[in-house]
Amino acid sequence: MIQDGDRVCVGLSGGKDSSAMLAVLAYLKRFYPKKFELEAVHISLGFANKEETREALQKYCDSLGVHFTFVESSIAEVVFDIRKESNPCALCANLRRGALNDHAARLGCNVVALAHHKDDVIETAMLSLSYEGRFYCFSPNTWLSRSRVSVIRPFIYVTEGEIKAFVREQGDAIPVVTNLCPMDKTSKRSQIKDTIKMLENDNHDIRRNIFGAVKRDVWARSNDGVRDISRESGQ
Repeated sequence: MIQDGDRVCVGLSGGKDSSAMLAVLAYLKRFYPKKFELEAVHISLGFANKEETREALQKYCDSLGVHFTFVESSIAEVVFDIRKESNPCALCANLRRGALNDHAARLGCNVVALAHHKDDVIETAMLSLSYEGRFYCFSPNTWLSRSRVSVIRPFIYVTEGEIKAFVREQGDAIPVVTNLCPMDKTSKRSQIKDTIKMLENDNHDIRRNIFGAVKRDVWARSNDGVRDISRESGQ
């Protein structure tokens, strides 16, 4: 995923996944045979805790020796107040991703790292089937021809449970910022997550089966998991 000379921009939301990924990449950078540079960028949605978030993430990045950029935005206002979206998560994801890609390019980065994990893959595939009528999921590697950056997902084979365990083991070394988004527990993704847990009671192999189907029927048809697209959709 990371090649010699790459300049990698980590999308740092402040949640457990992206914070853990930044720690892992910062550690990897110390001994990985291919030399690469790291940047961390946080796209602020404009919620009330933005200054608290800025301070916490700046301190965290300083501790890792990673340059940090805090980007102000009015995404929350656009999504919730101006557009009043019935499905705000898709628009929010696209706006955040676009802002992140733009700032990555400004920083001279040719790679953007996102912290999607194995369970995100499973949930996205289920969302796609349920709401779009197609079997789709993002890939481990994505080439964005419009932005001229590669998007990588280093945690794509890591489960959410493994990330939680890692963050617990690290204690206060990895901060987790409070998510004030009003859709945090009520989004379609949250509903799908609950549905998968329910189905898992009867079929313990459901996660393995869905993930295997994505690898076989989605990634294998897109040049071993590398897509060439100008824009990604989000749920």
